Amino acid sequence: MSMPGFLPVRQLVLVDLLGMMAATHPGERAVIAVDGPEGVGKSRLVGELVALAPLVAGRQVLSVGIDGFHRPRAQRPAAQGSPESYYRDSYDYDAFEDLVLRPFRAGRAIVPAAWDGRTDRPVHPDPLLCEEDALLLVEGLFLRRPELVQGWDATCLVTAPAAVTVPRSHARFPDKRVPGDEDPTHPANRRHREGQRLYRQQARLHQPTWIVDNTDLQRPQLIEPDPEEPQWFEQG
Repeated sequence: MSMPGFLPVRQLVLVDLLGMMAATHPGERAVIAVDGPEGVGKSRLVGELVALAPLVAGRQVLSVGIDGFHRPRAQRPAAQGSPESYYRDSYDYDAFEDLVLRPFRAGRAIVPAAWDGRTDRPVHPDPLLCEEDALLLVEGLFLRRPELVQGWDATCLVTAPAAVTVPRSHARFPDKRVPGDEDPTHPANRRHREGQRLYRQQARLHQPTWIVDNTDLQRPQLIEPDPEEPQWFEQG
């Protein structure tokens, strides 16, 4: 089986990952968090998993991005430029639980977004109808934080070194580039770098179910987490 637009080796890895994800709580609804730093390739990976699902999963697979639940800028503290606020205040988790997690668990439709962080405006997407055994992939930053981790049935960490993720992240917003910002240690990257460091400290006790090393987009690696090898948790 091959799908147009999919790199052959990458597709094989994604099929294996999707097969394991689809085996989570068969016959009932399940939620899997797909976690990782900016620029690691979470959105692309989840989009490919959803595209493959009709051929591989044997159940409905839907996706929601935590970026659809940014806090309005007016509700963020004056210190929003700090690493601590980047980790603590970026997202409205109450809205996410009210519109996604609770209705999904209750067998109802979900609302996949509430606020667009780029435009700083509310959004009103159509609800998503979910089948009785639907698998929901939630993609975004900071998803293994202590206050969220009990909401997931499984988690997938997408990882790559900061030397890879930082240039990828900046390449998406060329109008915001500054000279030298491809270097992870550049002052322009401090907020994200230190915010991710704080997050990893908080998330260390919550080992992911699966790890995808997405350093090489053509040849990602599916890794079985090993608590004795914490370097996988320190990348990004």
